[in-house]
Amino acid sequence: MTFQVSREDGLFYRQTLFDQARRVVIKVGSAVLTTGDGLNQEIIDSLARQIGFLCSTGREVILVTSGAVAAGRQRLGITKDFGDTLKVKQALAAMGQGLLMQAYEQAFLRHGLQVAQLLLTHADLSDRSRYLNVRNTILTLFDFGVVPIINENDTVSVEELRFGDNDTLAALITNMIGADMLILLTDVDGLYTANPLHDPSARPVYTVAEIDAAVEAMAGHSNSALGTGGMRSKIRAARMVAACGGSSFIGPGRHPDLLRELFSGDLIGTFFLPGRERISGRKHWIAYVLRPQGSLVVDRGARRALVEEGRSLLPSGILTVHGRFGVGAPVHCLDEDGEIIAAGLTNYGAADIDRIKGHNSKEIQSILGFRDSDEVIHRDNLVLLGPDGMHRDPALDSGNGQ
Repeated sequence: MTFQVSREDGLFYRQTLFDQARRVVIKVGSAVLTTGDGLNQEIIDSLARQIGFLCSTGREVILVTSGAVAAGRQRLGITKDFGDTLKVKQALAAMGQGLLMQAYEQAFLRHGLQVAQLLLTHADLSDRSRYLNVRNTILTLFDFGVVPIINENDTVSVEELRFGDNDTLAALITNMIGADMLILLTDVDGLYTANPLHDPSARPVYTVAEIDAAVEAMAGHSNSALGTGGMRSKIRAARMVAACGGSSFIGPGRHPDLLRELFSGDLIGTFFLPGRERISGRKHWIAYVLRPQGSLVVDRGARRALVEEGRSLLPSGILTVHGRFGVGAPVHCLDEDGEIIAAGLTNYGAADIDRIKGHNSKEIQSILGFRDSDEVIHRDNLVLLGPDGMHRDPALDSGNGQ
């Protein structure tokens, strides 16, 4: 399959998926939402109006938003000349988050909608019970007819607690709640085959069937001026959503009636079709949410068993253990060349794995004095990854459990 589809097929796929989408996540970034002076109230009003239209059609909508730092900077009159250190951004976020939500609340109320705020850090999703609690909160808000508005909790987030950008956060939320579609609103029109500013032969890419290296290379053709994510993070977000069976859209967030036109079938921006296979909610959590606490280097036989045969990781195939971690910890599996091949949850801690590595599973009892499992990582808790850390073989990872 080529990464693009024909214009006619693209229109059919797009319209079908837009018609079928009942639960939608919309992400708006700082490049769209702010100006040099702070929040763009006109854009906020437009978003509220358009989301109100989607809700009126019976759809459930989540808004993932940036803008707290910009709102705080505007209220305090602090320019970037003051500095953009972490403590300054956290203080501005603390000041601006309430202002941002106030702007949204007033705008949505004009269209008869209630909103609720969720501020998240990576730790809220990396713990399985907290992950499910966030999911249940969002679903309950849907039951109440409330639009959840989600942002990263910049006031308390430090590097190890950050998602990296709101594109990633939006993709994680999309997959967490089983949304049908992720809409990424940005300050560019979409993907192009080349940079249209420098290449007169550049053409827009309207529909992408599969995200491959050629599509990822196109990320360099955009010219977004603001925001931390950029086009590459949006492509990555679309790929994460496709792996779980959802579709994605990247397009011009300042277009005055974009959402209505999209759902009416207009050919705008770039649309990404769902993946041909899908991984379960639990495996998505392992692959994309959890951060590894260590790594296991495996031999060629174990690599073949994992990658080609979809089997569990046994102690006999482990060569080296890196890191200090306990039972149930997330780890990466590496081959002998240091390439990432999988992520998984361990049945043993690092010290015990180091003692049983290279041994047959039957020897675990005599070495450790107990045997909780024959596998170091069971295939149900293991997800295959490519060198870029993205899921690469959904055919071996079936299931839809949360």
